[in-house]
Amino acid sequence: MPATTRGTVVVADDSRLMRRVLSQTLRDSGYDVVGEAEDGDAALQLCRSAKPDVMTLDLAMPGLDGMGVLRTLRRDGLDIPVVVVSAFSPAHGARAVDALAEGAFDLIEKPKVGETLSDFGRQLDEKVFAAAGRSKLRRRPTPAAPRPRVAGAPPVPRRVSHPRPARRGTGRPPVVVIATSTGGPRALAQLMPKLPSPLGAGVLMVQHMPPGFTGSLAQRLDNDSPLHIVEAQGGERIEPGLALLAPGGSHLHLADARSVRLGDGDPVGGLRPRADLTIQDVVDRHGGDVLLVVLTGMGNDGLAGARAVKAAGGRILVEAEETCAVYGMPRAVADAGLADAVLPLHDLPAAIVEEVSR
Repeated sequence: MPATTRGTVVVADDSRLMRRVLSQTLRDSGYDVVGEAEDGDAALQLCRSAKPDVMTLDLAMPGLDGMGVLRTLRRDGLDIPVVVVSAFSPAHGARAVDALAEGAFDLIEKPKVGETLSDFGRQLDEKVFAAAGRSKLRRRPTPAAPRPRVAGAPPVPRRVSHPRPARRGTGRPPVVVIATSTGGPRALAQLMPKLPSPLGAGVLMVQHMPPGFTGSLAQRLDNDSPLHIVEAQGGERIEPGLALLAPGGSHLHLADARSVRLGDGDPVGGLRPRADLTIQDVVDRHGGDVLLVVLTGMGNDGLAGARAVKAAGGRILVEAEETCAVYGMPRAVADAGLADAVLPLHDLPAAIVEEVSR
């Protein structure tokens, strides 16, 4: 294996052309493609023998399909991050969201006929690189157990929290804004069913996903959650029992204090929707009556918004590294000293309820 490789990858797709495109794109980006599989059984065999850092996975394959591959990997304890590469249709969108909830690392849409491969290659590289990094991190040897704590020494805190100043806003129930990216669908699938309805003044959610897939995510979350969760179409009212999810391919803005609109402005930092834009709009309309929750994700989307929330007197909760698929977005906010609490995912529902009840 070349010393300069960025990671080893197995490519699984029933289309010979797509396997060729994926493999060549990955090799051009510096990855070592250690095997190609045309069906799920062959993909699993390659994963067991080659033990790649990452697998790219088509969901619609003959025999054992992509969902079967994901479930078998989990059942057999094969901790190989999977980047789903899927075409979009209503059926494929729902299946891709199910795959993310089953533990797939991330999702990328297959290039459409006539599209250039440059943008697809950039996205594929970004997501596979992040997945390979997580894989290598988890394969590091377990560090030795810490020495017993000296009597009288303060315990290492499991959470980071700061004193609660009185909110500088009006004291009305806050608008809850949830921002997330890589690993978000799975995190949301665990978080949203545990949140009550009504919740604060209402909920706005920004999840980085390709256009067409967020509708399926909203429907899946809605089926399991007390809150009514829908993909925003523009014009909806912000209501205490409603959670509006930004659609892939559009920025989510506030038209006024109580309603939303969609924007087709340029991507910001390669992202559309961009959580920072939504958060800033909420701060502009609601001042300190904002609770920002930043979950797992690559990059630093949410950091600029967190600065605005903190300046207005709002509150900020971020997910702890121990439960994040990628500790990027939460780390950016925590390292900037803006988080009021850094909590594992399973502690966030109670913390959110406590914050909106103040």
